[in-house]
Amino acid sequence: MTTLDAKLDRVLGAKSGKALETALGLVTVGDLLRHYPRRYAERGELTAIAGLEIDEHATVLAKVERVTKRTMKSRRGTIVEARITDGHRSLTCTFFNQAWRERELVVGRRGMFAGKVTSYRQQLQLAHPEYQLFDDEATDIGSAAEEFASALIPVYPSAQGLPSWSIARCVGQVLDVWDGTDDQLPPEMRDRLGLADLESALRKIHRPHSFADVAAAQDRLKWDEALSVQLVLAQLRGSNQSHPAPVCPRRDDGVLAAFDQRMPFELTKGQREIGEQIAEDLTVEHPMNRLVQGEVGSGKTVVALRAMLQVVDAGRQAAMLAPTEVLAAQHARSLRELLGDLAMAGELGGAEEATRVTLLTGSLGAAQRKKALLEAASGEAGIVVGTHALIQDRVSFADLGLVVVDEQHRFGVEQRDALRARGGEETSPHVLVMTATPIPRTVAMTVYGDLETSALRELPQGRSPISTSVVPVAEKPTWLERAWTRIHEEVAAGHQVYVVCPRIGDDEETAGKGKKKTRKTAVDDSDGGGEEPPPEDGEERRPPLAVLDVAEQLGAGPLAGLRIGILHGRLAADDKDAVMRAFADGEVDVLVATTVVEVGVNVPNATVMVIMDADRFGVSQLHQLRGRVGRGSAPGLCLLVTEAVGGTTTRERLDAVASTTDGFELARLDLELRREGDVLGAAQSGRKSGLKMLSLLRDEDVIAAARDEAAHIVDQDPALRNHPGLARMVAEVVDADRAEYLEKT
Repeated sequence: MTTLDAKLDRVLGAKSGKALETALGLVTVGDLLRHYPRRYAERGELTAIAGLEIDEHATVLAKVERVTKRTMKSRRGTIVEARITDGHRSLTCTFFNQAWRERELVVGRRGMFAGKVTSYRQQLQLAHPEYQLFDDEATDIGSAAEEFASALIPVYPSAQGLPSWSIARCVGQVLDVWDGTDDQLPPEMRDRLGLADLESALRKIHRPHSFADVAAAQDRLKWDEALSVQLVLAQLRGSNQSHPAPVCPRRDDGVLAAFDQRMPFELTKGQREIGEQIAEDLTVEHPMNRLVQGEVGSGKTVVALRAMLQVVDAGRQAAMLAPTEVLAAQHARSLRELLGDLAMAGELGGAEEATRVTLLTGSLGAAQRKKALLEAASGEAGIVVGTHALIQDRVSFADLGLVVVDEQHRFGVEQRDALRARGGEETSPHVLVMTATPIPRTVAMTVYGDLETSALRELPQGRSPISTSVVPVAEKPTWLERAWTRIHEEVAAGHQVYVVCPRIGDDEETAGKGKKKTRKTAVDDSDGGGEEPPPEDGEERRPPLAVLDVAEQLGAGPLAGLRIGILHGRLAADDKDAVMRAFADGEVDVLVATTVVEVGVNVPNATVMVIMDADRFGVSQLHQLRGRVGRGSAPGLCLLVTEAVGGTTTRERLDAVASTTDGFELARLDLELRREGDVLGAAQSGRKSGLKMLSLLRDEDVIAAARDEAAHIVDQDPALRNHPGLARMVAEVVDADRAEYLEKT
């Protein structure tokens, strides 16, 4: 029998099975049948070229518009260039030393063209694409799969060397011999919700006769994914109640009251409301699991500090986990400055109600580390701030009552869970998760379904406006010259500037002559990969800009005479701290850095943020980086420097960031522009997302309904013992590793 568990190499043969596994990680029949079409093209319809993404491995349905052949000047051989069009915009397909392509690519013929989208001389191109030409007069299309003869052509997520039509052929072969599968949903639920059976849905998603077939299949497959995740989260919500948390009642005469009396600013309405919610959560045994999301600079740190002080007043400790040593040191410094003598317990001049703020990072010297460990273990430190060093086995707490996780998306699951376990075997500390990356409601329901969510939208008084502009250097090189001039003007006015680059430089490249250089970018922006052949003049897409190179070039060129500092993650902790202190003290005019300054860094005198190769960063990263300026009385300026070609999705993303500073609006845009993705936290867990059909942007109603259904089922049957089909469905859609990930989130 050919079941969902059958190996593809047994069904399709070793060659096809190996190709699918190597290119797409598909091993079983179930893997292939759940590799759903990205979209469907109608035979008379052409694909919109304008929305293609640079470096995307795309499949387009287009018409041949023009074909030319010429001799290469710099080396022997010929180039055949075929212009294909969707009727509005054109794309060049380039073939090196394949003169016969000129005869095959006849003007007016339609076909599917697949390859990696690149840019050459500000024009989109596919270098050496694979293609499948159609005979518009025939009822079939020759060697293409049977599916292509129908009205709808499935277009699959593909990879270099494995185009969409090859995947379609494999799917067709599998469907012809597949024996079907038992349905996992109870018949009563299917009938009540009007859902198709699973086998029918899997067949129709690949071989639809109409868009109605597609819609029916998608409805069923979306429900499976939504219900699977919500069942796991419902089980988690139930299990959380079995471990009591330390009760931390409010006091009128403790360190929190003293801090509130001397606070040098007024809390915003949002800070007061969320602070009250958290304060109430801390007074009960049920563990608080609250996510506080807020705009960059909305005052989340003060909210977290007041929660930590309430815990200290109850005789317990709070731990604050930061993703980088720079941010951990910044937090420790900020907390001490905010508390003043309230952070000087045991020191001369310390207030009577004072506590102690201790910093613990991996690069501390032996004596400093020993002292920090002792302060945490003895309870002398009421607040312990640190990086992943906090979760090492040797670190213990006297009585951990609250864990604050800052910028949670920067941590692996196991790291957060290990710190939570420091509360002891019998209790579970309260958990407060903070992020400056706003999360749409559907993501919060799906990924953080076991957390209560709160949003800080109001910015404190005194924050200055930030204007953002895209600097398209390929189209308008003089704009970059103007940017460097503007920096001189800002420095002359007494202000400071950040310049951020995607990578560090130096040993990121393999040393030695003749060795291939490998470079690490800030964002993995490939989709299917594969090296494109070089254009005629040998030009290749350059590597991402590096801090060390850019700092040297700026110092010797456009920013000569200014004091330039360098900051990146591989500097020693003392060196990083020295650079940040120098910048904060005004001793450095321009700080050239990696994204180590993305979160938490607060220098009110910095007014300009220049982001080099801005197209290599995500929307959230750009928004975070922009939030480092405009933190004082002077307005901020953010410049997004890019070589991205106009009209691409990349430029649309940058233009969108430039158009608004509303992080919640950008979060929705980011979700809309993102590829099928890591909505279950694949970026953190290192595992592929199980949500392939469900759209967190468009399927809010499905997610909400699945959440209600899951809560009812788990309330009656917590371990799903009476629902074996649902238990199997959860295991398929949310595998064991991912279920563990969700449980620890």
